[in-house]
Amino acid sequence: MTKEPLFVRLDASDNVVTATRGLEAGTVVEDVATASLIPSGHKIATQTIPKGGEIRKYSQLIGYASDDIAPGEHVHTQNTEFRNTDVAYEFGTDLRPVTMVPEDQRDTFMGYRRENGRVGTRNYIAVVTSVNCSATAARRIADAFGPKELADYPNVDGVVAFVHGTGCGMAGDGDGFEALQRVMWGYARHPNHAGVLMVGLGCEMNQIDWLLEAYGLKQGPMFHTMNIQNVAGLQRTIDMGVEKVRAMLPLANQAVRTPCPASELMVALQCGGSDAWSGITANPALGHACDLLTAQGATGVLAETPEIYGAEHLLTRRAVSREIGEKLIGLIHWWEDYTARNKGSMDNNPSPGNKKGGLTTILEKSLGAAAKGGTTPLTGVYKYAEPVTAHGFTFMDSPGYDPASVTGQIAGGCNLVCFTTGRGSAFGSKPAPTVKLATNTEMFKRMEGDMDINAGDILTGESSVEEKGREIYEMFLRVASGEHSKSEAQGLGDYEFVPWQIGAVM
Repeated sequence: MTKEPLFVRLDASDNVVTATRGLEAGTVVEDVATASLIPSGHKIATQTIPKGGEIRKYSQLIGYASDDIAPGEHVHTQNTEFRNTDVAYEFGTDLRPVTMVPEDQRDTFMGYRRENGRVGTRNYIAVVTSVNCSATAARRIADAFGPKELADYPNVDGVVAFVHGTGCGMAGDGDGFEALQRVMWGYARHPNHAGVLMVGLGCEMNQIDWLLEAYGLKQGPMFHTMNIQNVAGLQRTIDMGVEKVRAMLPLANQAVRTPCPASELMVALQCGGSDAWSGITANPALGHACDLLTAQGATGVLAETPEIYGAEHLLTRRAVSREIGEKLIGLIHWWEDYTARNKGSMDNNPSPGNKKGGLTTILEKSLGAAAKGGTTPLTGVYKYAEPVTAHGFTFMDSPGYDPASVTGQIAGGCNLVCFTTGRGSAFGSKPAPTVKLATNTEMFKRMEGDMDINAGDILTGESSVEEKGREIYEMFLRVASGEHSKSEAQGLGDYEFVPWQIGAVM
């Protein structure tokens, strides 16, 4: 076992280092004595940074000194200011070749091959609502199918209600309406669903019939729709819905797992409750796992647009075409306008917990968050909840709010979710299960019942980023084959379906 160092320097050009533990005043770090107590994960200046000067970490700009900062001083919110990014974008200048694994040598997992050729990692029946007014009906339908009722259907993972707080009081076109329709379509056609029941009220703006027409959805034995007003009341809707689901169960139970190539995996790359170690341990390790997925012909989907702000120039350099790079920049400009007109700031993140963990500005957080995407070319950029069709490393527009972001990624086709956290998280998701990575050993031990993998041992030299990435990738194959992740075993995921609500509530 290697002793953990006092600090980490990420690049020779950086003018700060990160403390790996709490350091008392007077501790010598790179021939500089700390001027005060430095909490674990926080930054120490290693040279004089004049007022207005750049603060650099990861060899990148993370903020500006709001006062003169002397060597050894604690660098954080008290002496750091944020400014909007202003960089010259390059396209395709950092394209690294991918050595693809030959198709006949690719890894496999045990998945559910659907009639349309797509592959699921779970086998649920979904009850999807069009509007908040039908949420109670959907929950009561799903609640009718507990372990006792499902005992005769061992191949069915459960009946899940996907309910939300919108669907009416909104414009009948535009970004918000289209995003909600994409979410509903994505969950209706998700490969982790064997059957789907859609439940509406009847008079809402988000009409089920419009969805069916727009996306060519056809009703059949495993896809039903109903409206409370047409059925004539809540209780009759619940009773009828229960009967429809009960009729689907024997058919859903006929699905069996078969060997499927790893290229059928689509993994949502997420982080939440981040700390200073996120961009040093778990996120780079997940990035290596994403590279391994890409070599198999599989797909990784990065999201949370506000949380790549300040790192987007690194992603455009990896874009396989100028068009893809410019789509990403277009999203950044939309978010700058969106936050400005709502009297917000792109520096709204990091959260208080992120800051306590050592993150100072959104630029610093973004540089660490972008590491989840690995090193391979950026092959596609997608709207929120848009079907992801490209393979390799891709990006989807979404807010940084984890439940809303993951909802969009799952709607886009992700059949697994990987979630890194440094402060701790109780997140889980359905129908795609979540694997959670701890960025530091202390939190992993404290929340071991929630964390699947500890990336904190990268700091002590017990594991490398590449070794940890391989461990993550191999867990993807096991969870995709049916092994329960920690969050899945605890039943998380019933309340994390949160479509992004864009636009006015009217």
